[in-house]
Amino acid sequence: MRVLLAFDKFKDSLTAPEACAAARAGLQARHADWQIDVCPLSDGGEGFAEILTSAVHGTLRRVSVTGPRGRPAAAGLGLMTYAQVPAAARSLLPAPPGPAAAARIAVIDMASASGLALLAPAERDVWQTSSVGTGELIRLAAAEGAAAILLGVGGSATHDLGLGALAALGLEFQTAGGAVIRPPVPARWADIARIRGAVTPPVPPVRIACDVSNPLLGPCGAAATYGPQKGLRPEDLPRLDAESGRLARLLCAHCGRPEHLRDLPGTGAAGGISFGLMAAAGAELVPGFEFVSAWLDLESRLAAADLVITGEGRFDDSSLQGKGPGAVAARALSMGKQVHVFAGRATVAQPPAKLSVHSITPDHTSLEQALRDAAANLQRAVSETL
Repeated sequence: MRVLLAFDKFKDSLTAPEACAAARAGLQARHADWQIDVCPLSDGGEGFAEILTSAVHGTLRRVSVTGPRGRPAAAGLGLMTYAQVPAAARSLLPAPPGPAAAARIAVIDMASASGLALLAPAERDVWQTSSVGTGELIRLAAAEGAAAILLGVGGSATHDLGLGALAALGLEFQTAGGAVIRPPVPARWADIARIRGAVTPPVPPVRIACDVSNPLLGPCGAAATYGPQKGLRPEDLPRLDAESGRLARLLCAHCGRPEHLRDLPGTGAAGGISFGLMAAAGAELVPGFEFVSAWLDLESRLAAADLVITGEGRFDDSSLQGKGPGAVAARALSMGKQVHVFAGRATVAQPPAKLSVHSITPDHTSLEQALRDAAANLQRAVSETL
């Protein structure tokens, strides 16, 4: 029996590799002779650099950058050559300037530098958090000689339009009197009267793995959609959205970009960092799950499996129309595979044929205990079910 384990993270509990390891232990306890292919997933958030780098046997370095509230953060910087990356994923990246065997790609994620998980709940405040550490990661990747940079932007703690990252890359945000505001967090935006400088020295092409379609502003924009989970109070939303619009106009004027850039789908990702990097650094968006699937060679691994096991923290009817484990399950079902989904909480009313959905959390368990016991619960559930 050939089994594919393709888990995403269980939020606030297990990383994707940890979830895969727990499921693998559960399987091996009952079926020592089964062949198990382990394929951790990432949505561009926590673990993005680690998972993609490990998948192609690249080198992952831990580097110190400035975290979202100014404290040091240990971020991941993955390095590999173009030749190490599957051809389907390479096709979504800019062509290297020289032979692929020598050209390097850097993979970084915002979550490890400017992520929400780096902050205690009481510290989560969009007015005070900055993406400067993500800019430092981009600069470090450029210094390593990367010909292209792939950035995952899930799990961010910020809504600063990427101005913090741009400050780390060479732009200055000034008061009317010429004083430099650093970091340019939203709490200081009212003081910003002009922008000076450029991304200097230039950085290599940046591709942002992104699946969200939100524009920067408005009722479906970054602040309205993602601000509350980052500490934004409802009564502050109009002010933050208005100031975001003003700073977006300033940045577009400074960089010679049209103002309608802010209306493009995806510019609202990660507190607007997609917009900022597109405006000032020429970054481009690539479809996140499609790119990760190609990078992990997921299609051929699904085809080779007799049984597919996937899951994440929460799985419901909408998950099968989404990304990550839901997309894995849907694709495996289309191939005629038997699929099992294990989730902390699973609520699928009428699973399709060949899809079995399992909640791993015992009844009457508190959230705190469920998060603490997730690995043991997952291992037990897999072992007892299969």
